[in-house]
Amino acid sequence: MPRRGSRTWAPALPGCGLALALGVWGVRRGGTMWRDEAVTYDVARRPLADLWRLLADADAVHGVHYLLVHGLFAVLPSGADPLLVLRVPSVLATVVAAVGVTRLGVLLAGPSTGAWAGVVFAVLPQVQRYAQEGRSYAVVCALVVWATYALLRGRWITYAALLLAACALHEFAVLAVVAHAPVVPRARWRPFARSAGAVVAGVAPLAGFSLTQSAQVEWIAAVDGWGLLWFGVAAGVSVIGVRAGAPRPLVRLGRGLALLPAALLMAAAPLKPLYVDRYVLYGCAGLALLAGAALARLRCRSRAAVAVVCVLALLPVAWELRTPGGRKDDVAAVAAAVREVSRPGDAVVYLPSRRRVWSVTGGSAGLRDIGLAASPVASGTLYGVEVPAPVLRERMLREPRIVVVGDRGEVPGRGFRACRVLRPHGGQVALYARRGVGGGGCCVGECG
Repeated sequence: MPRRGSRTWAPALPGCGLALALGVWGVRRGGTMWRDEAVTYDVARRPLADLWRLLADADAVHGVHYLLVHGLFAVLPSGADPLLVLRVPSVLATVVAAVGVTRLGVLLAGPSTGAWAGVVFAVLPQVQRYAQEGRSYAVVCALVVWATYALLRGRWITYAALLLAACALHEFAVLAVVAHAPVVPRARWRPFARSAGAVVAGVAPLAGFSLTQSAQVEWIAAVDGWGLLWFGVAAGVSVIGVRAGAPRPLVRLGRGLALLPAALLMAAAPLKPLYVDRYVLYGCAGLALLAGAALARLRCRSRAAVAVVCVLALLPVAWELRTPGGRKDDVAAVAAAVREVSRPGDAVVYLPSRRRVWSVTGGSAGLRDIGLAASPVASGTLYGVEVPAPVLRERMLREPRIVVVGDRGEVPGRGFRACRVLRPHGGQVALYARRGVGGGGCCVGECG
């Protein structure tokens, strides 16, 4: 039964306000985006027929999100800031998720726990990061949180609908079912099993189809130190929540959300590495519930001390997340570097080809992409179709100057010398000249 005070929304105000303030703060990140957001930006602006054709080849798991963002670009004025179009849905979803976490805390342990849980959720670094990204993860988190609330209130149709919507945006949301099972009373197992079965059945076609595109996640490595650190922190907070005397249902739910989905993905690593923290971002809701319960049981002075320590520890992280260097790469910086080293008519090559997404902001305008057999839109692919390696090599040998855009250390091969090499955040842009060409193909001052 809901606890006293669970019918008021007042405890949600601190977490809601903080989530909104942190979401708005620096949301444009200096006018930059990183490669995953660049993919969203590129795909969502394609004509609808081309978007559908792409999903048959790649990224079906993100298809619903691309369609939603496509709709936003279609209905908003053409002059709307694309960065805000991409990120504001995540900001709003994080606010909604913070309210949901608060409601869960109020329902399970009272207003104080709910209020602290909402605040903790809003300030978690992972939550702050994905609150400002043009991807689906914050929306998925919000849907899972409110599906959890519907579960606890016994609203089975709402539970199934919300969780199925989350799975449509990212299929790993289905792992929340495993986290929910421990908190379902025995008397409610039958309706829970029906609802969970409907969700699993609903997501099965998407999961089966996405298996045919599994090559897209070959970049995922075995669980790294950060993944293990997250698991350790979640486990530690779980122990603290238990020792602080948090209600048993809250502990079971918090521990389930924070640990079980991540543990399942980590356990699959020997067969196929699949764990990435953003895939189970909703685990932060469980961590927040446990931490909120522990904070609510501290004395005022102790809470104040903990709050000061956390603010001092998290402020540098929060600041860094809102800078152009706060992500793996910076598409704007790469584009600026390309413009700096190139001149109109130069050849450009992307090594590897998936780095072609860095060109979506127009940094390579006026250059000839000699590695491209068919453009991304024309081929219905994310990065286009490359010419065979021998053909690319033949084309390169006919060029006096080549701009190579890619990861650090990539070179076009023998027969070229570097004129200029720039290293924008997360990548490398290098101008190469073919040996034997008069002047080396370099501009004055470019060759050493």
